[in-house]
Amino acid sequence: MASVRGYFQPKTATGSSSLIPSPPWHYSGDLLTVEYRTDPARVRELLPEPLGLAEEDPGAVALIWADWQSCAASGEELLDPVRAQYKEAFAVVRCSYKGRTYSRCVYIWVDKDFAIARGLHQGYPKKLGSIHQTRPHPYGPAPRIEAGARFGATLAAADRRLAQAVVTLREESESNGFVNGHPMAHHRWLPSIEPGKGLALDELIESGAASFEAGPAWRGDAELELFDAPTEELARLEIREPIAAYYRQVGVVWNGGTLLESGTSAAE
Repeated sequence: MASVRGYFQPKTATGSSSLIPSPPWHYSGDLLTVEYRTDPARVRELLPEPLGLAEEDPGAVALIWADWQSCAASGEELLDPVRAQYKEAFAVVRCSYKGRTYSRCVYIWVDKDFAIARGLHQGYPKKLGSIHQTRPHPYGPAPRIEAGARFGATLAAADRRLAQAVVTLREESESNGFVNGHPMAHHRWLPSIEPGKGLALDELIESGAASFEAGPAWRGDAELELFDAPTEELARLEIREPIAAYYRQVGVVWNGGTLLESGTSAAE
């Protein structure tokens, strides 16, 4: 009997067509983060049981733009950049589970198919989008990473602009914000192929970086706007109060997660 190989679809005789390789996955990227407060009720409506609101600052949101290079353990994708480079923008809130605070990505858009597949495996609700952010550079008109530097960022999906921001750096910071600073609590969901049978896969998992390194974090101010769209709900996380904006270059390794619960969600 013939066997097929590959970590993810499509599985083939050699496995070289698999959309994503097996972990660990390595990332190098520039992160632009804008934190603000929204109505906690709008956060609560995005948290399925058994998750609840974070006890402290339950309405805090982080909207993050990231310009990534990524690769598997071999690093071969870095020399074939079309397989390594992608951009994403995502909204993160905080939640509680059994008395512990977690971060949770509630919306996310990426611009490459392999990033969508990898994210769905991890429990990120990834969709296709158009994401752009200003890149720093030590020469020419691009901003340096220094006080007074200004960075722009935009997010669009299905030909509609969903968010835009202008960030002005002010000073070095001890952190890159607090909303996205916890292990992630995500659901991995897959509907049954049989109508009316609910979910074939229903897992609440914890995941985070297996290792992390970063350059200096910078804090500043942001001008952030969110826009309505027919098939997107990011604007429901309306801006009630700005907190701060941050810029940081990071390196991350992801190598799997931990099952917290199975078969207990209220997703439909």
